[in-house]
Amino acid sequence: MTRAVGLGVGLTVLVGVVAAVAWGGRAVVGAVGFGLLATAVQAAGIAFVRPALGAPLAMFMKRWGVGMAFRLTGVIAFAVAVALRPDVFQPLPSAVGYVGVIVPLLFVETRYLR
Repeated sequence: MTRAVGLGVGLTVLVGVVAAVAWGGRAVVGAVGFGLLATAVQAAGIAFVRPALGAPLAMFMKRWGVGMAFRLTGVIAFAVAVALRPDVFQPLPSAVGYVGVIVPLLFVETRYLR
């Protein structure tokens, strides 16, 4: 799981740089904030699913579903933050921050669950 966190932090830095170049310094807060949130929910999802890898399918699917619910809370947090404070969490940079980190981490999740 530490590799997932390291990759997530690295992707967050990359997304922060892209946000700074594309939208200016104010966009970095949302991009980096949601990049870190994506890293945290992905790490929580991995930690929750990992103990069920050798378990029966029903238990594995329950834990996988809870892990997906963690990721959905990130989407809900994005919607709430952008709705309440669009001056701080600009919609496009914040979305790029969350999606730009969570999607690559989802693709490499299978490596961390071995």
